Amino acid sequence: MIFKTSPLKAIYTLIFGLALLVSGTLCAAQITTFVVPYGAGGSTDIMARVMAQYLPQVTGQSAIVENRTGGGGLVGWGAVARSAPDGLTVLTNEISFPISAALLPSMPFDPKTAFAHITIAASVPHVLVVHPSVPVKTVKEFIAYAKANPGKLNYGSGGNGTNTHMGAELFKNLSGVFSTHIPYRGGGPALVGVLAGDVQWMVTALSGALPHIKSGKVRALMVTANERSPVAPEIPSAKESGLDMDMPFWLGFSVPAGVPAPVQAKLHKDFTTVLAMPEVKKRLGEMGFSVIASSSADAKKLVESDMARWSKLIKAAGIKAD
Repeated sequence: MIFKTSPLKAIYTLIFGLALLVSGTLCAAQITTFVVPYGAGGSTDIMARVMAQYLPQVTGQSAIVENRTGGGGLVGWGAVARSAPDGLTVLTNEISFPISAALLPSMPFDPKTAFAHITIAASVPHVLVVHPSVPVKTVKEFIAYAKANPGKLNYGSGGNGTNTHMGAELFKNLSGVFSTHIPYRGGGPALVGVLAGDVQWMVTALSGALPHIKSGKVRALMVTANERSPVAPEIPSAKESGLDMDMPFWLGFSVPAGVPAPVQAKLHKDFTTVLAMPEVKKRLGEMGFSVIASSSADAKKLVESDMARWSKLIKAAGIKAD
């Protein structure tokens, strides 16, 4: 056999190529993926993208966002629950997770044991918004209009068992109005449905709705809190509107339960470092978020207490998954 190059040089070339391949594989393996169980544009997606943008400044490694939609969050939750316990796949978690755990009779994983909750990152009130075509400006007027026009109003949500679904159902239960549920593949797409007038109202996180409220594309009737929000003080609180509906929307990060404790501790340190950055606090604050950056123990406690809270409310109200 005649070599066009020396055998030694060919061997070196082969070794160098293999080294590049291995190096590339290792680098790719260090990419942190933030899984969002909903479509782009909602508050969960916003939080994931903020974290993915700033985390590389702390870790020196890449981070990306992957939207895994479907089943009101079940597809995304299941994907993370089944992922390798190496700390590189992170669930961008929020209030819908414990709500669904309380609402759904069975899930493809045990919601109480499938995840380790790293931190509760931030919270923001929900807000009740209506399309401008709905001729109301207050909650009282909205309730009266809905009762006078049964079957005329539809509400959008991010899917069965999500915070947007339960927020609207809780409002219906407290106010006595009837409205048909139209589920979307995430809170962002549902809000687009309200903007287009395909559905007439929804209860969603203030952060995602705020730009559209300020532009006049939707009308805000109340925030689901006992106090007005400092970023939108013009919107009445639920308490002012005559409803006992204190329902904060929290966001956090979770990983498969099998992730080793030292890796979980490193993730907590990295995530809370990002959340402490002045530019991150400012950016989240402008969208209505209050940064929390809780301990892992407090994150676990909140998820478990929310499961108990929503289970009690769902049973008392007779709410069923569609």
